[in-house]
Amino acid sequence: MEINARKEKNATVVEVTGKMDAVSSPEFEKKLLELMGEGEKDFVIDFAALYYISSAGLRVILATAKKLKEMQGKLLLSSLKDMVKEVFEISGFAAIIPIYESVEAALADL
Repeated sequence: MEINARKEKNATVVEVTGKMDAVSSPEFEKKLLELMGEGEKDFVIDFAALYYISSAGLRVILATAKKLKEMQGKLLLSSLKDMVKEVFEISGFAAIIPIYESVEAALADL
């Protein structure tokens, strides 16, 4: 998994490439916690290049969303592809965490 973060408009956009599973999800969590420690609290997670997410990845997403809510921050997801989008819908996460078609649409909603 590859993670790239950049500041864009009013949020931090985090691009995730590859797969997020039990092995790679701690790296994703560490990166988000590091960014939160630097004062960032509004995130758009760009999953355009993510092709797989496991329950471990979902756990990190949920835990991060809860931490950001406590900080009066937001976690928005964008650009979910077929398999990843299906996992979010089946797990019920699509009803909990806002999902957008594009990074631009998510940024516009912040």
